[in-house]
Amino acid sequence: MSEQTDTSKEKIYYDQRSVALRTTQSIYFVKEHDKAAMLLLLLKDYKEKQVVIVVKSKKKADELSALLSTKEFSAMAVHGNHRESQQQEAASKFNDGTIHIIITTDMILKTLALENITFVISFDLPELPQEYYNRLAYMKELGVGMALVSPEDEHLLDEIEYNMKKELEEKTVEGFVATNTPVLPNKTKKDRTKKPRHRKKKVKKDENI
Repeated sequence: MSEQTDTSKEKIYYDQRSVALRTTQSIYFVKEHDKAAMLLLLLKDYKEKQVVIVVKSKKKADELSALLSTKEFSAMAVHGNHRESQQQEAASKFNDGTIHIIITTDMILKTLALENITFVISFDLPELPQEYYNRLAYMKELGVGMALVSPEDEHLLDEIEYNMKKELEEKTVEGFVATNTPVLPNKTKKDRTKKPRHRKKKVKKDENI
């Protein structure tokens, strides 16, 4: 009797777009000034989970770390102002479960070698779509991606979805109440009830995706 080869398993591809398409993801529309409040609600049931929060700036990482610490989250900011030894120490504490949340930037995240990530939260969307896919790849298919999308960053979401050929699932956060701010001149909110979120526009294709 000849030995049969098992061909039932689908080949797994590890390029950025493939990782993004198979990773569970959701997006939350929120004004920039309300992001921190929404983040606290998103995290309230996950204090013991391993979470990476990605931001655009060192200042924002420090601010979020301070805020989360006041709410009894085990959180640490890790960015370019920290020595390499400090960054690696933070990574070790995350990997052994001593701390549960790391807030960092895309540049530093690449160097940390974090393990067992449950959630990657894009507090800020990146300027380049491939950076968004990179964030998901750090979870090694085991975690969930979440993104907070402000009105100013919706064009970045358009590019991410265009490259994925897929609209991300939009969710709301129970208990979240948006706060009012002065309406800026010539600013109007996009009407999402009349057309799909994904605009059929041409976006320059990144050959690396």
